[in-house]
Amino acid sequence: MPIATPEQYGKMIDAAQKGDYAYPAINISSLVTLNAALKGFADKKSDGIIQVSIGGGKFASGLNVGCAVEGAVVLAEAAHRLAAKYDVMIALHTDHCQPDKVDSFLKPLIAETAKFRAAGKGNLFQSHMLDASELPLDENMKLSQELLKLCAENEIILEVEAGVVGGEEDGIDNSDQPAEKLYTTPDDMVAVYEALNGLGRYMFAATFGNVHGSYKPGHVKLRPEILKTGQDAVIAKYGKDAAFDLVFHGGSGTPNEQIRETLAYGVIKMNIDTDTQYAFTRPIAAHMFKNYDGVLKVDGEIGNKKAYDPRAYLKAGEQGVADRLGEACDDLLSSGKTVFGKI
Repeated sequence: MPIATPEQYGKMIDAAQKGDYAYPAINISSLVTLNAALKGFADKKSDGIIQVSIGGGKFASGLNVGCAVEGAVVLAEAAHRLAAKYDVMIALHTDHCQPDKVDSFLKPLIAETAKFRAAGKGNLFQSHMLDASELPLDENMKLSQELLKLCAENEIILEVEAGVVGGEEDGIDNSDQPAEKLYTTPDDMVAVYEALNGLGRYMFAATFGNVHGSYKPGHVKLRPEILKTGQDAVIAKYGKDAAFDLVFHGGSGTPNEQIRETLAYGVIKMNIDTDTQYAFTRPIAAHMFKNYDGVLKVDGEIGNKKAYDPRAYLKAGEQGVADRLGEACDDLLSSGKTVFGKI
């Protein structure tokens, strides 16, 4: 199945919202991690979202090129080819783009989709994220309005964020933010709805204590009820159709009961990056330790080509990511619920 069309993507989100489940949104940075994501979703018969960050795109373009846009386009084009071999629906998304990167990353990628559409190829990307949470809310919404209109012209969904996700990920460091910044208020959620309603389809990353990174249980103080309170405030003022399609960032290490609680409050997408990074590296590290004298030419020996061939350990990394992504599909209740062939 090719990558989801804009219409199919919208129906994927609607199905998740109606069915109280969510899609894992996994960050990739290479063909290996792309294949791992596709395998993970297909093995669980789950639809899903594959996303590229600015850092991931830059990495994918290689040391000499080092261009986030080029790398993101290469990964997206590869995804279009490879996803056609699978019987699940996949959408392509870009992760956190801060305001100072809009002109160098987000707008060029929207332009790339416009080129694809003009050539009759459909959308290159189905959604993008603007992370303008560093701005005051009125400035955040002004920029969000501008980009949502631009996205809507190309049938692209925009993800916006109000409130700050703590911790550090992919070069974005919010570890020093005051605690109150980590919680989106009901008034903020009403203001987001009022600013964006009618301009195009969007997803909303409201924050409820989320923190990027990996932590021991009990370190992160999530308050999922904030999502319910905010949704209730918007619905009370504007009706049931005003309910948000919510996004959960910073979910690594979250107890399963809290993940499931957010699904009832309108979460339809949960990002996964830290855990899948570890799932990739862990089996590679095991390979190196177990095959120390094979991957290295120790004491003048010749090593073992089968051990130091990158394919030997990268396959293990691919499998590790696919397995961890499968756990996320189970946690978010998307396993076995593909809409492939139904829409």
